[in-house]
Amino acid sequence: MHNLQRGARSMEIKLPSYFKYTVILLGIILLIWLLQMFKSVLVPFAFAVLFAMLLLPLVQDLETKLRVPRPIAILFSIILIVIVLGLVIWFLSVQLLNLTSELDKIGSNVSDLVDKVQLFLQTKFGIEPSNKSDLVRNAISSLQNLATTFLGNTISMTTGAIAALTIVPIFVFCLLYYRDHLQQFMFRFVSKDRRSSMIQTVTNIQEVVQSYISGLMIVIVIVALLNSAGLLLLGVKYAIFFGIFASILTIIPYIGILIGAMLPALFTLATTGHLIDAVLVIVVFMVVQFMEGNFITPFVVGSKVSINPFAAILGLLIGGEVWGAPGMILSIPIIAMLKVIFDVYEPLKPFGFLLADIDDVEPKRHKKVTNWLQEIWNGIGRGKRKKSDEEPE
Repeated sequence: MHNLQRGARSMEIKLPSYFKYTVILLGIILLIWLLQMFKSVLVPFAFAVLFAMLLLPLVQDLETKLRVPRPIAILFSIILIVIVLGLVIWFLSVQLLNLTSELDKIGSNVSDLVDKVQLFLQTKFGIEPSNKSDLVRNAISSLQNLATTFLGNTISMTTGAIAALTIVPIFVFCLLYYRDHLQQFMFRFVSKDRRSSMIQTVTNIQEVVQSYISGLMIVIVIVALLNSAGLLLLGVKYAIFFGIFASILTIIPYIGILIGAMLPALFTLATTGHLIDAVLVIVVFMVVQFMEGNFITPFVVGSKVSINPFAAILGLLIGGEVWGAPGMILSIPIIAMLKVIFDVYEPLKPFGFLLADIDDVEPKRHKKVTNWLQEIWNGIGRGKRKKSDEEPE
């Protein structure tokens, strides 16, 4: 028997490293192809998983504390979040319709602005102004092409939104209603002595996603208030609309705030014709972004989703390439869930280390702006005390 075991071990085929890496690469390519092929099903399902994790504490409280039956508790939670999202969409739609009434005035201001630019170029650099009618004709042609493209995209997005409004709630209901059955399903893949570890891993993933989504909602509300207040102080029209719109775009990391700042800046430039007004709008968003990145998000979200910026940007680009805008929104929660799995599974811990924020791996003494401001304040206090000690009695 011992000889047979030795013979079996000697007959094991050892594959070269390059072959294993080739298989892994082909597996990744196949996975990306499958994600793109079944995008219409996987994207609503991914959003449903996020919403289900977000609503799970509310559903559990309704079931345990108020003794509400599970189906009614789930329906109440889904209706609540649909009402909130519906009110936000309704407000933005009304503001957008009102914004279209400014198009004639914007066109006139843009024409005057073009005249000023051409006069400046002619005076300073001797560049002869182009034919204004040609500019207008080219602009109209570009707008027609843009309108055609926008109409097609709008029809596609409307169809997708209607499908999402029907499929996502169904997925959320099923995930919450059959959560015990899904847990038992996962138990079938692991031995009894490892089930507690699996439950802890799932709980960690759930806490990370809940912390990220709930914290993100709070950050959006705070940033919307700050954006709107800053734009109102500058006298920008539709300040509340632009403030809320820009805060919602913070869902898309790094890029969303840039888009949210450029739109009101261009609108202000087109309506007033003064460059300084557009610059002030950008300054407002820069200040709010500084406060959000250094004070609001660290205080609200904390360090539960500690992903380094390089991994976040890379995930953002990959998500946008695979699933478009929904992929960009889902990229950070998916990376956060992957990091939790990598940190638990021993062979994948190096990847969890790679995704982690460097301040969590090697804490720095001056890693936050608040610490820097605190040291300045303490230094001022020490200077005052020293000066008072040196003064003669």
